[in-house]
Amino acid sequence: QLQLVESGGGLVQPGGSLRLSCAASGFTFDYYTIGWFRQAPGKEREGVSCIGMSDGDTYYGDSVKGRFTISRDNAKNTIYLQMNSLKPEDTAVYYCAKSSFGGLNIVQAMCVMPNYYFGSWGQGTQVTVSS
Repeated sequence: QLQLVESGGGLVQPGGSLRLSCAASGFTFDYYTIGWFRQAPGKEREGVSCIGMSDGDTYYGDSVKGRFTISRDNAKNTIYLQMNSLKPEDTAVYYCAKSSFGGLNIVQAMCVMPNYYFGSWGQGTQVTVSS
């Protein structure tokens, strides 16, 4: 059974850091692009970052470039999102998602069209940035 389980969210002060993890099971992990998305109350879902089948294929949304880093450990079937210099506007529920297309690595295109490219989602983890 396919599962995506996020962890690592919490409350952090502005300027602080958090590392989110997404533990995956039930599919051939290293054959799929995985993404992190977020949704704040009253706002549309936003593509934060996506990673292809190797660490070299990554995409970052403009609002997080230079602050967030995505990585994957294929041996552990886990995706990480290191979030530094957090801002109050980063407050949202963060979701990881698995691409519906095995072997497809057009990371930027996939990340900006999640409704089409990503069909399996985790339950989300809350990130709150506040003093």
